[in-house]
Amino acid sequence: MHFDDIFFTSPTTSTAPLTLSQLNGLVREVIELSMPDDYWVTAELASVRESHGHCYMELVEKNDFTNTPVAQARACCWRNTWMRLSPRFSSATGQPLHAGLKVLLRLHANFHEAYGFSWMVTDIDPSYTMGDMARRRQEILQKLKEEGVIDMNKTLPVSPFAQRIAVISSSTAAGYGDLCNQLADNDYGFKFRTQLFPAIMQGEQVQDSVIHALEAVNEQAEMFDVVVIIRGGGSTADLSGFDTLPLAEHVANFPLPVITGIGHDRDQSVLDVIACVSQKTPTAVAAFLIENLTSTLAVIDDCSRRVTRSVTQRMQQERLTLQRIEQHLSSAATLRIMRETNRMTQCQTRLSHAVNSRLQAERNRLSTLTQRLPWLAATVMERERHRLDMLEQRAKAADPANILRRGYSITLHGGKAVCDAKQLKPGDGISIILAEGRVEATVE
Repeated sequence: MHFDDIFFTSPTTSTAPLTLSQLNGLVREVIELSMPDDYWVTAELASVRESHGHCYMELVEKNDFTNTPVAQARACCWRNTWMRLSPRFSSATGQPLHAGLKVLLRLHANFHEAYGFSWMVTDIDPSYTMGDMARRRQEILQKLKEEGVIDMNKTLPVSPFAQRIAVISSSTAAGYGDLCNQLADNDYGFKFRTQLFPAIMQGEQVQDSVIHALEAVNEQAEMFDVVVIIRGGGSTADLSGFDTLPLAEHVANFPLPVITGIGHDRDQSVLDVIACVSQKTPTAVAAFLIENLTSTLAVIDDCSRRVTRSVTQRMQQERLTLQRIEQHLSSAATLRIMRETNRMTQCQTRLSHAVNSRLQAERNRLSTLTQRLPWLAATVMERERHRLDMLEQRAKAADPANILRRGYSITLHGGKAVCDAKQLKPGDGISIILAEGRVEATVE
């Protein structure tokens, strides 16, 4: 039966109906006849799954503006082909096939009666994916430039005494152990303090896991000098997790210097570009931190030598100065002693003359006082005798007996003189003292 006869035969004819497998077989024949070639196709991987050595993919094409799918298809790469293509792709791009990658695939149309239609992958061009990865990195870097943060972390100085290290790494990574061992066993005996902030360093969870670790470090940023992001194990695969805008923005704006050690000589992630310092391996990061302290120690040693040399020179200069001062001081002291001796001699002479002059003046004054003393004594005695006469007259005038003889009296009550009648009341006994005698009376 011919294919055209089947599709254009009226359902009212007496032709027997086809089974589903027969119909699918006809579809397979049509596809094999009409699409015998391979086609190079660009698509995004929606999912990638390996099973029994085969690789199963979901391909998708998205609208450039809305990011919504406009086409979807299944693809499969059989084991023999996959064992050849997978290592080549990983070696060229530095990562395995995974969801989100844009790829250039050579596809062959395949329709199976039992499983339906799918595209068979016969080849993969890793250069296309590498170009797309590079383009995405450049887009991220351009975005960071527009935001003005691409070099922000690079402007943070690594402390010359950086010894408190926050490490973001997988806890089981060999690189983390290498870093700690090299820091602990350095030739200079430097003491480093490292604290691990565990994170997933491969796969689709890299971005969220590393951002979470950075946020944990930021909560205690004052406890650390630098942040180290390392990926151990030596594998170059799966660096795409470090090429995302959210993670790059976190690192660019981080308040501490960030040192990366997540790649190899031929790999450079976005994080390597924007980090304060980029090293290729965890061991290289440890060497950088040790060298940083070594440089600081060299500066300190150099400063110590210069200070010692300067102090030695200054001490020598001061010693010579002291010797000169000692010589000058001896001469100056002798001269000063001579000057002071002469001055004291002069002072002694003037003092002796002044004492003699004062003594003579006092002798003259005493002689004068001696001559005047009898006259002064007589004058004083006469003046005092006259004053005593005046006091005697005043005392006699104030004598109460003389007052009583002039007719006055003194009234006593309770032994005290009465000066006011209001002090007395009827029945009080009083005594009246007269010039001659005393009268007792009662107040009515």
